[in-house]
Amino acid sequence: SQNKRKGNNMSSLLELREKLRDIYSKGEVYLTPLFKFILALVSLLAINGNIGYMDRISGNIIIPLIVALMCSFMPMNFIVLFGAVFTCLNAYAISMECGIVALAVFLLMFILYFRFSARDTIVVALLPLMFMLKIPYIIPIAVGLLCTPLSVVSVACGTVAYYMVLFFKENAQTIIDLDTEEAVGKFRFVIDGLIGNQEMLVVLIAFSVIVVIVYVIRRLSIEHAWTIAICVGGVVGTTILLIGDLSFDTHISLLALILGMIVSLLLAVVLQFFAFNVDYSRTEYVQFEDDEYYYYVKAVPKNSVPQAKVKVRKIH
Repeated sequence: SQNKRKGNNMSSLLELREKLRDIYSKGEVYLTPLFKFILALVSLLAINGNIGYMDRISGNIIIPLIVALMCSFMPMNFIVLFGAVFTCLNAYAISMECGIVALAVFLLMFILYFRFSARDTIVVALLPLMFMLKIPYIIPIAVGLLCTPLSVVSVACGTVAYYMVLFFKENAQTIIDLDTEEAVGKFRFVIDGLIGNQEMLVVLIAFSVIVVIVYVIRRLSIEHAWTIAICVGGVVGTTILLIGDLSFDTHISLLALILGMIVSLLLAVVLQFFAFNVDYSRTEYVQFEDDEYYYYVKAVPKNSVPQAKVKVRKIH
């Protein structure tokens, strides 16, 4: 009876998944622009909320609303582009040196981003938001499950963007108080603060390793490869962050790290359910040949439940 109950629960979840997919496929024309609008608006408001030093764009919610509405009808890359513009303008409001450094950093990021992982806009846009929610670890795990190792570039861009905004937020008053005639000193302070951010470097290393490890494991021809990849990625990432904290004294909160990683792993399991849900109990092995090769194929069927079609008969 227990196995039967588990089977019924799984069938219910699979039916729910198929219904959600069907709803999205029918309303994709409306849901996709809505999602882009929400993502753009939240991103711009988060930038203004952290470094809103330019009153013209941060003191008036109409501008972020208009820009977010524009992004809803444009490719996803425009969300990242306008986020960079808002960051540079707010940084320029702190000081000209901050604006120039921010612009240079974003130009370098865009060169790498468009060269290696231009299709991973969602990663760059979501990662800073996940940092603010204290669950950034879901992004490298998800990237390892769904993308390729080249997507490490997108993860790195999102990470650098977040820590740059955080640096401006924490040091804005210090930069403003510096002598306005010491431009070289301001440049040196900002550049040293970004390059010398040991916490950012540790996180970059940890996220890059997570992406590669999760990708390699989930590609293996073993049962439950995705589940193993998620668990190993979480353990390895936590270990690297803890070692980095002990080595460089990055002041990473142990409790926040553990709780954030647990929530991220649970979200990764949900992602796995929607993206890769298979039934290993019905695995089949097929062997055939042609004139030049022998082929050995392992076929693992997907878990799926056909939706019941209900016919309503009207009786007059």
